[in-house]
Amino acid sequence: MIRFERLSLSRGTKPLFDNTSVLINPGEAVGLIGANGAGKTTLFALLRDALHPDGGEVTMPPSWRIAHVMQETPAVERNALDYVLDGDTALRAAEAAIEAAQHRHDGHAEAEAHTAFADVDGYTAPARAEALLLGLGFTLEQTRQPVASFSGGWRMRLNLAQALMCPSDLLLLDEPTNHLDLDAIVWLEDWLRRYAGTLIVISHDREFLDGVCNVTLHIENQQIKRYGGNYSQFEVLRAQQIALQQNAYEKQQKTIAHLESFINRFKAKATKARQAQSRVKALERMELIAPAHVASPFTFEFRAPNAAPNPMLVLEDVRCGYRVGEDGDAAMAEKVILPAVTLSVQNEQRIGLLGANGQGKSTLIKTLAGTLAPLAGRVKHGKGLQIGYFAQHQVETLRHDDSPLQHMARLAPDTREQELRDFLGGFNFRGDMASAPIAPFSGGEKARLALALIIWQKPNLLLLDEPTNHLDLETRHALTMALAQFDGTLILVSHDRHLLRATTDQFLLVAGGRVQPFDGDLDDYRDWLLQDAAAKRNAMRAAAKPEASAATDTGANRKEQRRAEAEERQRLTQLRKPLQNRITKLENELAELEQEKQRLDAILADSATYDESNKTLLTDSLKRQGEVMARLAEVESAWLDAQEAIDKIA
Repeated sequence: MIRFERLSLSRGTKPLFDNTSVLINPGEAVGLIGANGAGKTTLFALLRDALHPDGGEVTMPPSWRIAHVMQETPAVERNALDYVLDGDTALRAAEAAIEAAQHRHDGHAEAEAHTAFADVDGYTAPARAEALLLGLGFTLEQTRQPVASFSGGWRMRLNLAQALMCPSDLLLLDEPTNHLDLDAIVWLEDWLRRYAGTLIVISHDREFLDGVCNVTLHIENQQIKRYGGNYSQFEVLRAQQIALQQNAYEKQQKTIAHLESFINRFKAKATKARQAQSRVKALERMELIAPAHVASPFTFEFRAPNAAPNPMLVLEDVRCGYRVGEDGDAAMAEKVILPAVTLSVQNEQRIGLLGANGQGKSTLIKTLAGTLAPLAGRVKHGKGLQIGYFAQHQVETLRHDDSPLQHMARLAPDTREQELRDFLGGFNFRGDMASAPIAPFSGGEKARLALALIIWQKPNLLLLDEPTNHLDLETRHALTMALAQFDGTLILVSHDRHLLRATTDQFLLVAGGRVQPFDGDLDDYRDWLLQDAAAKRNAMRAAAKPEASAATDTGANRKEQRRAEAEERQRLTQLRKPLQNRITKLENELAELEQEKQRLDAILADSATYDESNKTLLTDSLKRQGEVMARLAEVESAWLDAQEAIDKIA
């Protein structure tokens, strides 16, 4: 196990930890959260022995192997597959031993080296590395390309694959979803659920934390506090603590009242579609956990639009893409991404765009925003349309030598400075910060400024392409609350599933050159992605197998062949039977655990449980809920392992 005992540490003059202790048990999946600068990455450095505490101790089993994601990727000519295989140092050591023994013509040493190679599953290593790369979004062709040919974001994916390839007892992941699209996040989440070691992950993606973690460590006020359960359970527990200990609701009463009225209004018009009901649940949950964010640095809301045209805009047989070539060249080539899009965007629609990177989501958003001219077809705007567009790389368009106030003054030259300062204060740009150059600002602060500039313009159509990049959990929460109450029309691209659930009620799937409705919610989309990925892997495996020779049909004895086939079927049945029995038992246990979880959820959702007289019931229920959630994760992992074992039986 990992122990932090009476830990104290300062970086420069800033104290990060002060006499704090916490324990992490083997096999736990831990979400590490806290405000930016609280010490999350520093804690990782302590675990890797790259830093030493000023006081106290950090201990873990000395034999543990630690894997982490490198922040830099050398621009080497080594191909991607070999680069990922380098993550398995034991494999590379066995390969080197084989080569050295062959060079010395030492047969005994070579035999031992081959045994070591087999012990580290060396024969399956290339297939395992390939599966990691395919899961993270690389194509089969790209696995053979040199590392130097990839952009920075794709190199970070290579580093992640290399860390996952490394056999480890402790896996440290710092913002692993930052450079991934939703498809790759779903795959990574599924992979991490089956990871057998101890996992500690820093992330601002709350749904990802919910999907992989069963323990949460929260850094606040120089202390590390442990909570049983995932991020959502942490929020509920913290909200309950605040409600019981401080009664600190005042700050968010106005927001909660606004949100309650919005929920009721939305319920009245929501259809029975799964995604609409999913959004109702997400909004109700936001109201429940509001006290957990009472200490948030800021909240904000969108200003009421001046008009509400309907339809907002219409695309008629629009060809979306780019013109490639020199400016002014009459023969510029076209790179078509979406050949024929017909779409009508209605007032108050709230649309999430789904699809893998490179399928055309950003191209469609740019075409809707007017920053990318259509190659053919027409885009018609409603009268009074005011678009607010947040691009994926919006912060790069800001002027780093200018202050937030100067950015605002360019938008509203006739507005009094005090009014602009008051507006910026709502986004936590107060006092000297409002008039200071933004160059030293963090990525999150620049993203907040970009959002403020959009909100000032009172848009009635919001086009948001990955708005949560650079935002921490608290700022994401504030954005989610604001978007949930936005009265206009929203089209959103995001890998943050919580944001999608809470702010959209219908989805469009951008894939294969088409834009079409996706009939389902994000859970359906996750299932579809995993099934699609499995089908692609099976197709690639089938294509890789050598084709059976046609001559066997003419030369083989048909009776003998049928007998052999029957024996093979019997053999496979015998192999599958114990696994199928195990799966049945696990499914029965899962059903029982789900029932108990629902019972506990009902108890903890009852306000009477928090009366002083029910203190024992509350404590016991919270403890048992943590135990049930941990066991659920174990059983789900065992079920997945058993299913995977059956799939591997030829």
